Amino acid sequence: MNVLAGDIGGTKSELAIYDAEQLKLKPTSAPLFGMRFLNREQSGFLAMLLSFLNQAQIPIDSACFAVAGAVRDGHCRMPNLSWDIDEQEIRAHLAINRVVLINDLAATAHGMLVLPADQLKVINVGNPLANGNYALIAAGTGLGEAIIFASRNGEYHVSASEGGHVDYAPNTESDIALLHFLMPKFDHVSWERVVSGYGLINIYAFLLASGHYFEPPTVTESIQAASDHAAAITQAAKSGESPLCIEALDIFIRNYGAAAGNLALKALATGGLYIGGGIAPKLAEHLIKGVFMQAFTHKGRFSEWMKNIPVKIILEPKTALIGAAIYSIS
Repeated sequence: MNVLAGDIGGTKSELAIYDAEQLKLKPTSAPLFGMRFLNREQSGFLAMLLSFLNQAQIPIDSACFAVAGAVRDGHCRMPNLSWDIDEQEIRAHLAINRVVLINDLAATAHGMLVLPADQLKVINVGNPLANGNYALIAAGTGLGEAIIFASRNGEYHVSASEGGHVDYAPNTESDIALLHFLMPKFDHVSWERVVSGYGLINIYAFLLASGHYFEPPTVTESIQAASDHAAAITQAAKSGESPLCIEALDIFIRNYGAAAGNLALKALATGGLYIGGGIAPKLAEHLIKGVFMQAFTHKGRFSEWMKNIPVKIILEPKTALIGAAIYSIS
């Protein structure tokens, strides 16, 4: 039996076909066939899917798609991409009975649970409790969250969340000023407006408008001309050529830590907090340096308690895809 898995993000999508028996023996086994797509180059989800299957020429028996958005009654309208994805419509086109949509962070959680230790980078060792809950946060095009609840018998139950869309809660004077800068631009300022690829761009724009930070004009011009502004800002910060970009990245990482700590506290994630998404592995050394964990643990009367929570970065870029494949055979 072959299963089709998909990780449908706000910027890119990955599709792959797996052998179900191989998945049962080794959940991280390589797919029979896989492709990556840039969403902006596609006319729509179904067209992309049918093109993939035409190239794969491998029969499938079931399918599971991890989508970057809330799933309700088998339907998802993705908030960062104008795609409507529907289980029934996919079933009709693929002529198979089992088609499931799940939230991409739920899929990442399922994949996370089977990853080997070498695909995790430890930021904080902590003091985990056996059978403690896990929490998962992932910044990319947007900001995703999930909670993995532990049961007494050692099983884990994944709950998707749209916590990235809750109200942004600044905790420093500069973050309060950032909120005031963003409020006229957005009807609702959520955490995703700050902790995401677009969030980094918003922070950069805030600092640039403030006039308090120096940046060589050539750097400003190169960032404005870049196809990926967030990547250009990050590169300018890493190279040290722009004090403005250094500060922007620092604010971004501090807010990422604060958001992660909020989630860990709400979930009572005594088993650990995991960081997924495409941004964290690229910033691993910056996340380790201290400002992330300072913001993560800065929770008033629970600050000492927070230090016991292990924090790990997921390094495997296909974790959501792996999770979707696993879910399809569960």
